[in-house]
Amino acid sequence: MVEKTDPAHQPHRASIIFSISDRVGALDECLVILKELGISMTRIESRPSKDDSKAYDFFVDLSSQDNKHVISAVESLKSKVNSIRLIQTSPDKSPMKSIPWFPRKKSDLDSFAEKVLEMGEELSSDHPGAKDLIYRKRRSEITQIAKTYRSGQPIPSIKYTEQEIATWGEVYRQLRALFELHACREHLHVFPLLEKNCGYSENNIPQLEDISKFLKECTGFSLKPVMGLLTSRDFLNGLAFRVFHSTQYIRHHSKPLYTPEPDVCHELLGHVPLFANPDFADFSQEIGLASLGASDDDIEKLATIYWFTVEFGLCKQGDEIKAYGAGVLSSFGEIEHALSDKPEKRPFDPSMAALTKYPITEYQPIYYVAESFHDAKEKVRDFAGRLSRPFHVRYNPYTEMIEVLDSQEKLATFARTLKNDFEKLVVAMENAKA
Repeated sequence: MVEKTDPAHQPHRASIIFSISDRVGALDECLVILKELGISMTRIESRPSKDDSKAYDFFVDLSSQDNKHVISAVESLKSKVNSIRLIQTSPDKSPMKSIPWFPRKKSDLDSFAEKVLEMGEELSSDHPGAKDLIYRKRRSEITQIAKTYRSGQPIPSIKYTEQEIATWGEVYRQLRALFELHACREHLHVFPLLEKNCGYSENNIPQLEDISKFLKECTGFSLKPVMGLLTSRDFLNGLAFRVFHSTQYIRHHSKPLYTPEPDVCHELLGHVPLFANPDFADFSQEIGLASLGASDDDIEKLATIYWFTVEFGLCKQGDEIKAYGAGVLSSFGEIEHALSDKPEKRPFDPSMAALTKYPITEYQPIYYVAESFHDAKEKVRDFAGRLSRPFHVRYNPYTEMIEVLDSQEKLATFARTLKNDFEKLVVAMENAKA
């Protein structure tokens, strides 16, 4: 027999953000208040405060039998913290899991600055530059820029050495020739524009700031320097704001045609060109929006979809199959393997792709082929709509903030806004014809 739960006594969920100074016992004082009010913590995260170098921001998911207790806790905590914000509450009418913290505004991405999984300043023992002290020192200098960079600032330029430019040049020449044969038409269309406007050439490593300005004018995307590999959640969250986290360092000169990690060659030659394409930019942002507040299981699915599209995607163009994934376009061996008869090629279906296993140290045995970027975007949007997230989000490009649509009323308002915008567009088009 299934025990029935009285809706009137179901717990309430809430999430709060508070900032406290870095002093002994400060967090304990806050936790005591929550305990005394009978409030349980289901998740807690901490990050260095973006507003005060001597403070920390805490993101806490709570569960309470009475929402009044949550409100009382917020009021009691005000005297113990520098700032506090109640970001969402909801009665737990279903067995809904707590919602992970996610960025609401673009500057929130600054909290990812030092959250890297690997590489960055530290190199694994099998990295070509692991025993090169000069290379390691140089890497450390470059990653410090990403460590201290904040949203809205110009991205500092790197004065690349002759050796670094020579490594870039060798990669550039060989990949440029392969692009003509295997890259999708959108990539081929943008690449000469990058050469003309952003300093792309075999004798020059372009600067992130110049590229970011160019992308911003094309699609609203921008680049943000990063120390190394981010978690899947943090990286995908950035795409929701049309932000691509990019490294600035380059692979070791001893193996110019190989890298165990994303470097400036992979980012700028593989990824960047397509972020200037509106359909691809929309598709990428759709994955990012779906990741905001998603469960860990859904993040894994979205990251896998990203792997089979933005990293290793193929697409139909006329009677041919071309490459658009950066992992394909920036790898000499992968690009020829992917477009040969050796691997299996499947029509892009996010539901299938999300569950497909893949290797990370060898050529891919399976690739997904998209009909078009627009078609891929619509399929990902439909897939995202079926994820177990109890709210919808949209990105406001004017405020560069995420708007959470967590009620029928807000969804209805959103629908009316879209309808009004469409009607205005129709009128404008008719006036233009007249």
